[in-house]
Amino acid sequence: MLFDYSIVRDRKYYNAVKGPCKFILRLALRIKHEGLENVPKDGSFILACNHIHFVDPAVLLAYFPRPIHFMAKEEAFKSSKLAAWFLTHLNAFPVNRARSDKSSVNYAIELINNGYVLGIFPEGTRSKDLKPQKAKAGVALIARQTKADVLPASVYCEKKGGLFRKITVRYGELIKYEDLGITEEGGTRELREATDKIMGKIVDLWEEGHCK
Repeated sequence: MLFDYSIVRDRKYYNAVKGPCKFILRLALRIKHEGLENVPKDGSFILACNHIHFVDPAVLLAYFPRPIHFMAKEEAFKSSKLAAWFLTHLNAFPVNRARSDKSSVNYAIELINNGYVLGIFPEGTRSKDLKPQKAKAGVALIARQTKADVLPASVYCEKKGGLFRKITVRYGELIKYEDLGITEEGGTRELREATDKIMGKIVDLWEEGHCK
């Protein structure tokens, strides 16, 4: 089985990997963070961030003050047994992007209901030009089903690759569920508008560029 969706908990290897990951990133990249004071110290919420590079999850988990459970593409888990093991023990779980994946959505809901932080890249894939792209409605769908607040975040970088490149991670103010304008009876349009609002906040953060 690719992933055991019956286990909803923080994996013990997460914190063990966090320290070495931060050390390596400090050697390889110039990373600045802004707005960490906006991160809730307890309670569940959705962390929604734009996606520009495969190292984005590592950059976030290494410095984020709480464990994150990332929704990751299924292909990464299928690449090898070692990759699947490693991703699983970093709290990631697979999602099939080609179809409606009830298992991953239900797992995400269980994470929120049990007080964890759910990490989502709303665009569903990495941006080829490093600019935020249009988001998919999954983030709003999960917010509606869990009544979760959303913490917008952005990753800003002006280069696609290379050592010592500058990266700025910025966290905005928490978007309360009540401010998303979502109702239980609402349809596709309502979800789309909520998704656009979340992505709009992410874009606003991204447009601030690098920290001074």
